Amino acid sequence: MSDLVARTGRLQQRYEDGCRLVAGCIPFRYRDSDDSDNEKIVEVLMINSTSGPGLLFPKGGWENDETVEEAAAREAVEEAGVRGDLKELIGTYNFKSKTHKDEFCPQGLCRSSMFPLNVKEELESWPEQSIRSRKWLRVPEALENCRHAWMKEALEKWLADMTTERASENHHHGDDED
Repeated sequence: MSDLVARTGRLQQRYEDGCRLVAGCIPFRYRDSDDSDNEKIVEVLMINSTSGPGLLFPKGGWENDETVEEAAAREAVEEAGVRGDLKELIGTYNFKSKTHKDEFCPQGLCRSSMFPLNVKEELESWPEQSIRSRKWLRVPEALENCRHAWMKEALEKWLADMTTERASENHHHGDDED
């Protein structure tokens, strides 16, 4: 049994303009390619949904006593059992939750801030391991198995940002040769 305990309850939940504020992350790691070209493969960690088919990235309510980054990191530990370095915000995504409707948010409207998380540690036990399984996937598989369109959108945006970042790094290295 894990010593860590998942937070529950809605007393500390943040709301803004009738939306429940949520924080989440895309846990990732680099793995060496099977080929000999020294190319690194990006893998992302996904978890099962407790309310239906398909896979998800860890996410959950952002609470009053934490920053959005702390909330995203906490959800990664609680739901997926991973810790690491949170990177720059990918974006904010609006969605409707079927399971989280309450007096402050009767329509179930949610707004999630998503961050990439460079995984440094996989915990052997974590708070939600009895209801969550985790799985490392290559990006095409992740896109195929992702339950929510807004999470796919976040993954695609992060990949596009990463590709742009790499291209600009390579371009700058070329400039140094003159």
